[in-house]
Amino acid sequence: MATTLIAAVEGHAVAGGCELVLACDLVVPPQIAMEHALTGLPMSAVDAHRWGLVNRLTPPGGALAAASGLAADIAANGPLAVRTTKQVLVESASWPAAELWQRQSALLAHVVASADAKEGAAAFVEKRQPVWRGQ
Repeated sequence: MATTLIAAVEGHAVAGGCELVLACDLVVPPQIAMEHALTGLPMSAVDAHRWGLVNRLTPPGGALAAASGLAADIAANGPLAVRTTKQVLVESASWPAAELWQRQSALLAHVVASADAKEGAAAFVEKRQPVWRGQ
């Protein structure tokens, strides 16, 4: 299964620490990130959140709990679906526009036909938590 990287940052993330945060999965605006990485100008946590560079703002000491909560939310989903979703989001930026739907459909077909998809539907109907097997 593909690993999802979540950064739990307490305090400042500068230089290599900033680069580590930017290498995690839950960060976005590359232009803003590039500007601050290249200029070295500071950015407040509030501004980083506003620009989508930070997924959650927490009070001091709350970053690890928030990161653990995100991890639990991700882990509650089917591992095949999570892995494929991440693959589509990471790879699709380089796909030719004419092939986007075809490539995505090919990846999703495996998920839709999986035992986990059947388990997810059954759990929904039976009003219970699914038991994912990654199959």
